[in-house]
Amino acid sequence: MGSWTDLALECARAARAALQLDPAVSPVAVVLGSGLGAFGDQLASPRSVSFADLPGLPRATVLGHEGRLVSGELAGVPVLAQQGRLHGYEGHDAATVAFPARVLGVLGARALVLTNAAGGLNPHLQPGDLMRITDHINLTARNPLVGLNEERLGPRFPDLSRAYTPALAEALEEAAREAGIALRRGVYAQFLGPSYETPAEVRMARILGADAVGMSTVPEVIVAAHQSVPCCGISCITNHAAGIADKPLTHQEVVAVAQQVEGRFLQLLRAFLPRAAAAVPARKALA
Repeated sequence: MGSWTDLALECARAARAALQLDPAVSPVAVVLGSGLGAFGDQLASPRSVSFADLPGLPRATVLGHEGRLVSGELAGVPVLAQQGRLHGYEGHDAATVAFPARVLGVLGARALVLTNAAGGLNPHLQPGDLMRITDHINLTARNPLVGLNEERLGPRFPDLSRAYTPALAEALEEAAREAGIALRRGVYAQFLGPSYETPAEVRMARILGADAVGMSTVPEVIVAAHQSVPCCGISCITNHAAGIADKPLTHQEVVAVAQQVEGRFLQLLRAFLPRAAAAVPARKALA
């Protein structure tokens, strides 16, 4: 295999042809987590392409992750929606997990909006809450930038102190107020999975400052920062984490709660995406 840059360029060209994307348009990209994929079906004038038809993208295997890219518009804003994502626990390294986000950046996305389903650690978070990710803790011991640096994409040592772009955070807060949606705030911790965390691990994450925990998102944030793509994250709190919940955790429950929140989630995105597009400048596509 060639470099990740070459593969991202090849994949982006294939996606552009399949989706008939205008290279002069800089869309807002949205990555849809467990149970939240129906957002892609709400786009006007949609076109879609499966991961299986794009070079370098493995098939998504997890319930609630369809594994395709969808282009269209929402509230007049050009959008690229990634329905489903890859995970380290499927057997992929961190660079592969983050590769779809790489491609979105190469396609000229002006912003990357990452969503996920997460377990609540903070007792003030309840199932069904939406939480703006203010920062993250990487507990996987994996980083998608390990190896030779992709100089055409970004620097060897990217700064993550503002990985969650303040202008997008402000726009998301404004959108939530406009839509009348309570938006929590908190730090997201990523474990590798696929097993859910033990009660002791949940206590550790809480001591470290985490408010919610999940198995995704961090690799994508890192490559977005590496490529200077403005980024924000939204967690749908689907359950109380182990040791807090009084019943066993199941992925079916996670997906079911996320689907129950779909209406509010879509309402928030409708209010947010125009603000997100206005909050950050257009980016030039590399392919």
